[in-house]
Amino acid sequence: MESPKPIHTLILDSGPILKNDPAVSTLVGQCEALVTVPLVIAEIRDAAARSRLETTLLPFLTLRDPNPGSLRTVSDFARKTGDYEVLSRTDLLVLALAYEIECERNGGDWRLRKTPGQKRLNGAPPKLGTSLDEVELEKTATGKSDDVAATSPEEPALENKSSDPVTEDPIQAPTEEPESGSKPTDEDPEFKGDPEPSDTLQAASEDISTRLEDKHLSQTPSATEEAEPDIALPAESKQEEPASASDESDDGGWITPSNIKKRQAKDQSSASGTSHEQKVMQAAALTTDFAMQNVLLQMNLNLVSPSLQRVRHLKTYMLRCHACFATTKDMTRQFCSRCGKPTMLRVSCSTHARGGEFRVHLKKNMQWNTRGDRYSIPKAVGGSANGKINVGGGGKGGGKGGWGQSLILAEDQKEYQRALKGREQLKVTNLLDEDYLPGIFTGERTRSSRRPKVGAGRDVNSKRRR
Repeated sequence: MESPKPIHTLILDSGPILKNDPAVSTLVGQCEALVTVPLVIAEIRDAAARSRLETTLLPFLTLRDPNPGSLRTVSDFARKTGDYEVLSRTDLLVLALAYEIECERNGGDWRLRKTPGQKRLNGAPPKLGTSLDEVELEKTATGKSDDVAATSPEEPALENKSSDPVTEDPIQAPTEEPESGSKPTDEDPEFKGDPEPSDTLQAASEDISTRLEDKHLSQTPSATEEAEPDIALPAESKQEEPASASDESDDGGWITPSNIKKRQAKDQSSASGTSHEQKVMQAAALTTDFAMQNVLLQMNLNLVSPSLQRVRHLKTYMLRCHACFATTKDMTRQFCSRCGKPTMLRVSCSTHARGGEFRVHLKKNMQWNTRGDRYSIPKAVGGSANGKINVGGGGKGGGKGGWGQSLILAEDQKEYQRALKGREQLKVTNLLDEDYLPGIFTGERTRSSRRPKVGAGRDVNSKRRR
């Protein structure tokens, strides 16, 4: 009998298809089914990759669109993790398809997480041979049966309560008093008739006197009586102590050097849900997008590498504001979206599949460099609508040498928006053109690959002023 393949259904993104990593033969040999969304096929525009896709992979590939409910669930989760702003519609559809197939193959979302950082999984695994529809039907059936069971015992009780006072109370009222008076006859067979008040008082006084005498005698015991309990009590306690210790050790209440390893493994498995890890992955996703990988791991969806091995740890980068500590996954931002300062720093972060833990790693003794933060801004000068500055009939303004003409200090300045627009309109040079020469030969130095300059620079105060 052949061993089952390690992955039943693999959801593909456009990255592995473009790189052809892994090969089609590996995908077919290690997976039962290959699934993707139609928009992934539309993203592949390269001629070589397109022809390879149509000839080798497309016959084994199943195209499918996820349900709107799955797309809504994944979008809400991506908003909570902060990856929604950098995910395209195609990425969200691939994530939603992975979530939908995971629920279909495993009978629900019991092994997933609803919120980032959730310590435990959503629930326990369902019974063998049950699908998602059967689980929902069973839940509804049990809910209805509980409601019926809760209401049915109360109805006859209410009927009895309403009928008892009318029929039985007038008849039983005169007979209850003799029964209460006849109770002493059952306890004392020699008792006949009702006791007189004087007899009861005499019996009560005798009982009180005998109790006082016994108490007085117990307070002054003899020497032999004192020695007997001293000898017997330690023997009884010695016999009871080992039994109690064995009971506690059987219950597992104490942590000892012999069971500490078991305790640690039990706590880790209960907190992370590693006991539900499957040998054969029913649904897994293969992608090269870091934001998609982060969402998959935090949601506890199966993520595999190009070698089709399960990924449990992921290291990525993000931007963090040094002023207000806000974070973003958009690596192109220069200004903070919360405080508006140009204090965005790139930091490394890691995501663990165990527990869905997301951690940001900061430098231990990081200090912000304040060089060039304080300087005198040149006096504002007039200009024209096209941005040309005209001072005194053709002179330059904005400080010595015109260094402050296009000074960028905030994100909503016209100068910053104009710089971004000009950067987008730059023509891409063809390196294979016969007339192309590198800048090292022509002496041309362009800043096309850099972002717009913010501020006056670090050495604004070190310039010599004549």
